[in-house]
Amino acid sequence: MIVTSLQPSIAHDDEAILARGCEVLQIESSALQAMCHSLDASFANACRTILAAKGRVVVTGMGKSGHIGRKAAATFSATGTPASYVHPSEAAHGDLGMLVPGDVLVVISNSGNTAELQAFLTYARAIGVPVIGIASRPGSLVMRHADVALPIPAAREACNANIAPTTSTTLQLGLCDALAMTVMDMRGFSREGMKVLHPGGAIGLRLLPVKDMMHSGASMPLATADARMPDVVSMMTSGGFGIAGIIDEDGALIGVITDGDLRRHFDILGSVLACDVMTSAPHTLDAEMSAEAALELLNELKISAAFIVEQGPGSRPIPCGVVHIHDFLRIGLS
Repeated sequence: MIVTSLQPSIAHDDEAILARGCEVLQIESSALQAMCHSLDASFANACRTILAAKGRVVVTGMGKSGHIGRKAAATFSATGTPASYVHPSEAAHGDLGMLVPGDVLVVISNSGNTAELQAFLTYARAIGVPVIGIASRPGSLVMRHADVALPIPAAREACNANIAPTTSTTLQLGLCDALAMTVMDMRGFSREGMKVLHPGGAIGLRLLPVKDMMHSGASMPLATADARMPDVVSMMTSGGFGIAGIIDEDGALIGVITDGDLRRHFDILGSVLACDVMTSAPHTLDAEMSAEAALELLNELKISAAFIVEQGPGSRPIPCGVVHIHDFLRIGLS
């Protein structure tokens, strides 16, 4: 490890440290804005080229550009466009076979003159694979071989020595994200598609249908409109949801009774029926709603529990489950 002495002017000065951090972010933000204003028809051509591919998007790059390439391939794959990353040095030693007609090759290089990319570029041209080049030098190796050239601004790196790849890699990443998100929209890739490709992790939890986490069947606290309130209170206490659904003779949800309703009618609970206490036309959740959307609605309405309903005869709401805000916390959503 190379050890250098800290600059006395910044090492023990919190304001200077914060100022330097902000300076780096401002440098990179300004470069992104410059690239945004420089996008032209070539970007649209690149998106259409990717969308029209019969095979995969193959991404390559060397060094830090390679790290960006790996992330770009992962983002494409996660948003409906099959993609993979191939290291340019490995490609020259047999992995060129991973590129086949019908694919699109995305080549990322700041200088555009990385020697290790030559074999990949030559092979792509030989088998008729279109090349999308991302580089900062218009006349470079990558841009000369590109069917669609996407130049990035030749911006100064955030490094004081103008050496460490910082601004340039931020631009590469931003441009690849822009390609992936635009193609995703052009493809019509929806939340349903995201749900299929992200069954696990935080994204999987957010896209989980609320019906997959609801309490259903005998665990639902349901009572008829003519139920005695002492019986309803007993059911609510044992259920632990703080809510009871009131249904009619056809099983349709016509109201709910919450802890708040109990407090408001405390003095008469011993002598009235459920229909006298319930709140009519309650807020409900759709069975196909995502867990994230359901939690947002509960928070927006400032309620702690709700019934999930499906449409029955005559579009009447039939309760099929119930969720409490604690159920979301239990699986890691908050």
